[in-house]
Amino acid sequence: MHLSFLLKNSCTIEYYSEQKARATYEKLIDLCRDNPDVVDPLRFLREREVVHFQRFGEALRGVQDKLTEKKFYMNDCSCMNINNNYEN
Repeated sequence: MHLSFLLKNSCTIEYYSEQKARATYEKLIDLCRDNPDVVDPLRFLREREVVHFQRFGEALRGVQDKLTEKKFYMNDCSCMNINNNYEN
């Protein structure tokens, strides 16, 4: 499989799982508004999901940028001369 195909599909899954987790925490916070001992840890977990999503997006953009960069290949003749000297 091609790397870009794997990135595209796994990133979609990752995106939805992060969003689903955040939505779940928000729903639980709404249900437990009267209990700060429950709401505070849920808020922390929700914020952690937001940060994970942001970091994942940054990493994904970095990989996508690398994949779209133009690649340059050089033939280093000096290496060929060194190899020829060892063979003689």
